[in-house]
Amino acid sequence: MTPFQGKGPARLSPLILGVLEQIRSEPWGARSEGNAAAVAALSRVFTKERAALGEPYLDDPDLAAAYLSYFLPVNLSKIQVLLDELPEDWPESHQGHPLRVLDVGSGPGTGALAVLDWINQHRSDRAKGLAVVAVDSSADALNRAGQLWSSYCGRAGLVEADLTTCEGNLVRSWNRGWHDEATQRAPYDLIILANCLNELFAQSDNSSEERADLIAKLLPLLTPHGTMMIVEPALRETSRALHQLRDRLLQEKRCTVYSPCLHEGNCPALANPHDWCHEERPWEAPAAIQQIDEEVGFIKDALKFSYLLLRKDGKTIVERQFDCYRVVSELRELKGEKRAWLCNEQGRQEVGRQDRMVSPQNAAFDRWHRGAIVQIEKIVRKERGGKVSSLGRIERNAAVGIIRPV
Repeated sequence: MTPFQGKGPARLSPLILGVLEQIRSEPWGARSEGNAAAVAALSRVFTKERAALGEPYLDDPDLAAAYLSYFLPVNLSKIQVLLDELPEDWPESHQGHPLRVLDVGSGPGTGALAVLDWINQHRSDRAKGLAVVAVDSSADALNRAGQLWSSYCGRAGLVEADLTTCEGNLVRSWNRGWHDEATQRAPYDLIILANCLNELFAQSDNSSEERADLIAKLLPLLTPHGTMMIVEPALRETSRALHQLRDRLLQEKRCTVYSPCLHEGNCPALANPHDWCHEERPWEAPAAIQQIDEEVGFIKDALKFSYLLLRKDGKTIVERQFDCYRVVSELRELKGEKRAWLCNEQGRQEVGRQDRMVSPQNAAFDRWHRGAIVQIEKIVRKERGGKVSSLGRIERNAAVGIIRPV
């Protein structure tokens, strides 16, 4: 596998690391005895034993501690790398009112804390007026969210950033309960659903329809230039469900895709039941995570997830062009050539460059990586036996560029 060729690895800020270190000394923090086992158990729930997701795992003290010590920093980092993808004028484009965020299925405030830290690090002038509403079904998790928020604000000297927690069952009727407070504080500049959508309606026979209905009802709570961020596990099942949700929302013209897609057509990954699209971003794991990895046998040197950034104003991460593509695989080294899978409005296609075709014009091909947006002047498909090859070739004189790395 070719090493990451994009931006440097994501890393947590010293402020966040300080807050997470404080967790270890709190009564509700992670206990060293048995914590690694609890992390492994919760990992199995998230991956192989997903039927158990119907249980309120954040109300279990051991599993909640495991989440706080391991999964919270990982998921927080995923949200922050996606905040880096938002338009360069965000959040300055939302001047005139305090920045408002809705964190749906917040758990211990993962999304809220991610935004608070990101804003404080990048746009500290906007952190003072930041207002976040965190919604979750677990009162214990929301209490922890409040404690984490207060701890961070105390360390950062932020006295005006506001967190409102709202306990509510997200799978129950929209017409009562938690939505009232969320609606009263609308519109939002950012709505986050991080690793929660796949857990909602899991026991329903119409889970896909009910999830789409929830998103359709949340989208009107966005400001005209706001963004909805949906992050899901990088599993085939959850990723394909997210692709299906995407297609349905676009067909109903509920929104447009800012990222990762470079088109508004049906997702090409759904054509083959074995395909799915996910991200893998380099990450510098803090020492506490590395210690748990050593005990459990994990390797957390990258952030893996599937995601959608949805908007209502038609804005896109790059200008849509016929010769622009998203790299949706690693750059694979084969005998005498390298290949990668690309995606745009033409669908998913495999493209390769033979080693003998290397030139200064196509040298950027060697820096391709999953998630990068690239531009190719010309792709050649040879005809053999009356059939055009499905494999596209980049020849010596074809210009190749990287429009946006990850």
